[in-house]
Amino acid sequence: MSRLLVPALVAALVVGIAPASASDDVGFDDVGEAARAGQWQLAAMRLPEAWRSSRGEGVVVAVLDTGVNGRHPDLRGAVIEGPDLTGAAKGLWGRHGTAMAGLIAGRGHGDERRGGVIGVAPAAKVLSIRVTLENGDPLRVQQRSRGHDALARGIRYAVDHGADVISMSLGGGSGAWEGSALEEEAVQYAIAKGAVLVASSGNDGESANRKNFPAAYPGVIAVGAVDRSLNVARFSNRQDYLSVVAPGAEIVTADGDDSYVVSDGTSSAAAMVAGIAALIKAAHPDMSPYHVRMAIELGTRRRPADGYSPAYGHGVANALLALREADRLDVPAPPLPRPGPYFGNGPSPASRGPVVAGMLLIMAGMSAHVIPRHRRRRT
Repeated sequence: MSRLLVPALVAALVVGIAPASASDDVGFDDVGEAARAGQWQLAAMRLPEAWRSSRGEGVVVAVLDTGVNGRHPDLRGAVIEGPDLTGAAKGLWGRHGTAMAGLIAGRGHGDERRGGVIGVAPAAKVLSIRVTLENGDPLRVQQRSRGHDALARGIRYAVDHGADVISMSLGGGSGAWEGSALEEEAVQYAIAKGAVLVASSGNDGESANRKNFPAAYPGVIAVGAVDRSLNVARFSNRQDYLSVVAPGAEIVTADGDDSYVVSDGTSSAAAMVAGIAALIKAAHPDMSPYHVRMAIELGTRRRPADGYSPAYGHGVANALLALREADRLDVPAPPLPRPGPYFGNGPSPASRGPVVAGMLLIMAGMSAHVIPRHRRRRT
């Protein structure tokens, strides 16, 4: 069955932040300052403190989405162009993917980069892989037949081209909520290669609350959304595979046409958790996907009373606490004792004589015991 992937951006609207051209320096700077001021998640996730130990240096985060506009002022120098796997050469391009990339690795702009969107891992690189089309794009119908395996191919491409983290702010659609063998195999391939996979849990929590793929594949960090009060957003899906929740309401994001929008959705929440994974991988490059996930889940706030719930998962993701847990989990094994020069870790050369003499006595006793037995057998 062909599969339509629907980005999880909902209620995208410009509120209080008017679009401005990048060529309009004064206007765009004002808009950029407003965008930065609206990023309430920076304090909620304790990012300024987390950046003292990691900013995502050396990490590549693959953004499997609608494409990323690397010319946006907040993303200049951060984007590696990957392939378009949708099978639709034209069409609407890159708004949702640009928004997610900004939340992961946005660098801001202006004086000391104080304006614009700054991502969770502002020193990381983004590998843009187009695997789906924008909502409302009429060419999405064509993608059903031409690009039905785009996500699976995108996951494999990302891993084979150096991605440490794979961010998938997208999900099921058109009735195809059961997943696919190709995608699940690609997920397991990526995990086996050491990549951390993150996906949005879905936005129909108020209605059907369906199982959402790729979030539901084993090994994927599934992320729900919370509002400014850190309460679970009504639209956020509640499922027993949910890992954590993160800010996903009233989120200021970069827009594809060099402006900004304010949006709600588990897409934004997943992108931010992908950014936390990038911070961890920068600080602990050899940490396994399992331990990265464990650090994120243990380093949460608002943990449910029973330790877990389908609404909150393990709690609200927090960058600083996750890094602390990663430090605790990534304790190097104690070195093995150095072997002694003669008998492993045994006696020193000065005591070699007594040991040799004792061994000779043991051997002599064994010979005395064995020889008579052989004689008895021969008679």
